[in-house]
Amino acid sequence: MFMRRTKRHPIRRVGNLLWPEIGVRRWLRYLQLKLARLPGTPYSIAAGFACGAAVSMTPFVGLHFVLAALLAWVIGANVVAGLIGTAVGNPWTFPFIWTFVHNLGSWLLAGEPTGAETGSAHLAIMFGDLFQGSLTMDWGAMLRGAWPILGPMLVGSIPVGIVTWLVFYLPLKRLISGYQSRRLKRRLRRKAEQAGFSGMGVPNGS
Repeated sequence: MFMRRTKRHPIRRVGNLLWPEIGVRRWLRYLQLKLARLPGTPYSIAAGFACGAAVSMTPFVGLHFVLAALLAWVIGANVVAGLIGTAVGNPWTFPFIWTFVHNLGSWLLAGEPTGAETGSAHLAIMFGDLFQGSLTMDWGAMLRGAWPILGPMLVGSIPVGIVTWLVFYLPLKRLISGYQSRRLKRRLRRKAEQAGFSGMGVPNGS
């Protein structure tokens, strides 16, 4: 009943990941409404989304869902909101995130950024080493090949993730609290109107 009549072509599916068919503005609005309508306190929802956003700063792309859910569960936040928050990391933002966290991590480790190592070729080599190592189960070779880039990225992602958590949590908590308060007032007003109509009764014609 809820299945698409015609299945999307795989190319269209990949294209929708890179650029939403409904448009970026409507997609962001959709995420906002979906987030605001989640059950839970403003803290749990805002903190959950912030967990997903913070985890998106790490280089563990294939584990973002798992890490976001785990982190949200640990701090008592909404796990679904955490999964939604991972949308902060996407094909449009990853190049900027990875470059920044790598340069910051290099600076924290050695005192100076090594921007030349954050090119697309080096990142492709790093992810290629990770993928090859996971296929062959040669974890030593995987780490040796990827760690020169992965290490600084991991170090840099920690402070960036903390700042990202705060940047999303503080305004989201206020926005969600206001949305829930307005929704509660609307519900109470509708109940009062319904109670008023039902209390009027129907005049007896006899």
